[in-house]
Amino acid sequence: MPRTLLVFVWHMHQPFYKDLASGEYQLPWTRMHALKDYYGMVQMLEEFPRIKQTFNLVPSMIAQIEEYARGDAHDPFLRCALKPADKLTPDEQALILKYFFQANAGRLIYRYPRYGELFDAWLAADQNAELARRSFSPGTMRDLQVLSQLAWFDEIILATDPEVKALVAKGRDYSLADQALMGRKQIELCGMVMPAYAKLAKSKQVELSVTPFYHPILPLLCDSNIASISHPNVTLPSQFKYPDDARYQIESALEFAEQRLGSRPAGMWPSEGSVSDEVFRIASECGVRWMATDNGVLGATLGRIAGVDETYRPWLWKQGDHSMQLIFRDHFLSDLIGFVYSRMDPAQAAVHFLDRVRENARALHAQGRDALVPVILDGENAWEHYELNGRPFLKELYRLISEDRSLEAVTVSEALQRVPAGELTRIHPGSWINANYDIWIGASEDNHGWECLLDARRLWQKFALSADARKLDPARLKLAYEELLIAEGSDWFWWYGPEHSSENRPEFDKLFREHLANFYRLIGKTPPDELSRPILELRVVEYHEPPTGPIAPLIDGEVSSYFEWMGAGHYRPDERQGAMHGRKIHVQDVRYGSDGASLFIRLDFHVSQAGAMAGMEVRCSIEAPGSKTGEETEYRLQLARAGVEVIGAEGPGATTPGAIRVAYLRVLEIAVSLEALGAEPDTPVRFQLSLWEDGLPLDAQPAQGWIQLTPNKLAD
Repeated sequence: MPRTLLVFVWHMHQPFYKDLASGEYQLPWTRMHALKDYYGMVQMLEEFPRIKQTFNLVPSMIAQIEEYARGDAHDPFLRCALKPADKLTPDEQALILKYFFQANAGRLIYRYPRYGELFDAWLAADQNAELARRSFSPGTMRDLQVLSQLAWFDEIILATDPEVKALVAKGRDYSLADQALMGRKQIELCGMVMPAYAKLAKSKQVELSVTPFYHPILPLLCDSNIASISHPNVTLPSQFKYPDDARYQIESALEFAEQRLGSRPAGMWPSEGSVSDEVFRIASECGVRWMATDNGVLGATLGRIAGVDETYRPWLWKQGDHSMQLIFRDHFLSDLIGFVYSRMDPAQAAVHFLDRVRENARALHAQGRDALVPVILDGENAWEHYELNGRPFLKELYRLISEDRSLEAVTVSEALQRVPAGELTRIHPGSWINANYDIWIGASEDNHGWECLLDARRLWQKFALSADARKLDPARLKLAYEELLIAEGSDWFWWYGPEHSSENRPEFDKLFREHLANFYRLIGKTPPDELSRPILELRVVEYHEPPTGPIAPLIDGEVSSYFEWMGAGHYRPDERQGAMHGRKIHVQDVRYGSDGASLFIRLDFHVSQAGAMAGMEVRCSIEAPGSKTGEETEYRLQLARAGVEVIGAEGPGATTPGAIRVAYLRVLEIAVSLEALGAEPDTPVRFQLSLWEDGLPLDAQPAQGWIQLTPNKLAD
């Protein structure tokens, strides 16, 4: 009987945060994800021996984890976490306050009540370190030092390590001994990461693949002008054309993995799924046997949308004596895990995923064909948005697969041996995002970065052959080239341009420029002045203006008058992506306010034609923390082409006649009775909104937390 082969590829990657000149780590995220994701994601497979998977490990990430495991990493963030709170300098206190709340509020921070209290105090201080320091006593600061680290510990460790369990149970009022224990456990957990991968790789339950060493966009290293093929007329910087660097990044990755992991990987997820014919030729010559990218690239290659028939099979690319086996990720299924299922019940999400797999595979089975289902995505950043770090969802998913004999979870190499391949004579040059390279080149900031990189690379081309180079210590010369390779990494350019946002964008910009400046210093040259100035041009902020007065809009689904919403609060989501690309934003603006008797909410969608969002479901959750019950009320609204219907209501006063009025034509307008909610005078009311389609959550505003107002103050 035809089989369904599920091929999971988890890509594990963080940028190279270490400054080679100072030896200091400039950001803590490799360590934090080593605590929370890298170990547990592979270790949990021991519970499910039928589940085989492929983990793609970036060598520069492995090198950082190993340094932490040895206790050799110079990490100022960890030093601040371990330093006695009463000995912290003002600068160290400011660093702690700035970085130690950079976590998912709902899933990580508020999971620990004391951490949530501290976060509320930070918000009450307007996230101003100078103000917060006045109210954070040494004991308060020590609780933050400990809990901000514990929140990132893996679920297996939280459940099984008695010392860590005791720290969590203590909850607050931590001691210096508790701090020291937390630090020891971090190093211990970092040391468990790579042995866990090696163990499962040895048992053949896991296949390990790699990415080029410092995660560069290989086709752009080979020839940056190739970007104009996938995006004609894109504005490009001066041509960067160093295919030997691409070859070195591939070869060094394979050699490093062979030394650290015990065998030479057969496969590679090229950084960001970025491929081209030249990349395949070079990788083939380096001994890479398979690569993976997105089915958007396959569709662009075939000249049509790649359907299930094309996506659920391997392909063999051949040009002359060169060949490469390929799989193309199911973009939709992969993004469901990355962006949608975190807002669903874990068991329902697992069932939904497998229902989609079976439905997609049914047509192939009817033809007598096996279905190879490639699910490829980031293996770390999604989980902080899930309940308990995604473990309930993943365990239920793995359990269901293990119990269904029509499904097999296999490694990439196993799948390639079992399913016949189609043939390709060329590949469309592109990445997993829109089958082009626009994220990393073409925007003003991107191109500025490429010009800085090109200037340094041209200098290296001349210097490496000069008499001055021969006078340099070989280790210093090697380190200079290493700094260039690091600067070729994709991550710096990920944060340039208009597409992505992060609290750490300035740090990424600074790191990129410092790696280039280090290159100049290592070869005895003065860095160009421009490397002392930020490349960033755009400031990333979400727009939120609180209400300035009472409002009394007509609830008719239209903007009847400019003045009816004058004085309303205005929230506009930041539409730039974070570390995970692919989040869809449907809500353009949220306006809200009150007349003292009702809460008014208006949603403006990106598509503003009347009835354009028909078929969507909007869920509006409202809390009145100062009410007698303090419970949440949720209204479920079904949008139609010419109106909206309340299809569900739960919570205090939800079924009270006249509790809610709604209308939808071009905008969605909602009015909810404060009396029905049980809201007390002069106490806050807060709300959240989410958009659903076919039982799947598509959008949520705000993405984290609530929008809050105090209605009666506006009515005064």
